[in-house]
Amino acid sequence: MSNFVILVILLGLGYFFGRYYESRHYKSIIKRENQYRNIVVIASRIPPVSEKPDSTILVMGSVVISVDYFKKFLASLRSLFGGRIHAYESLLDRARREAILRMKQHAHQLGADKVFNIKYETASISKNPRGGIGSVEVLAYGTAFIPQQ
Repeated sequence: MSNFVILVILLGLGYFFGRYYESRHYKSIIKRENQYRNIVVIASRIPPVSEKPDSTILVMGSVVISVDYFKKFLASLRSLFGGRIHAYESLLDRARREAILRMKQHAHQLGADKVFNIKYETASISKNPRGGIGSVEVLAYGTAFIPQQ
């Protein structure tokens, strides 16, 4: 019985701390998205003919985000029955948005106002022996257009 109580306490702590840090991270993301909203990111490979940048350069942003124990627990339960794993959806959403923000920050530091041909690379890392995800890495990259001065 005491092992069950410890499990419940640990899951509860994982839930509350995980929710707290996730909401804090989302607030930070929203703040920085507003800060860098003037930098346009476009998935198109070929920019419009009217675009005449002074120079172009590869910019990237990378992030590694770990999943908390409560979400791991929920995902393992969900995998028994099948269906969408909402716990990992928010993890991937945060990782993608953070990677784009870091890419935009890199472009901003170089004086760029647009980033074309953006791509994502996603990898799960630090898997446990049973194949469960421990962390996810997202790399966002593209071609920054630095305008003529």
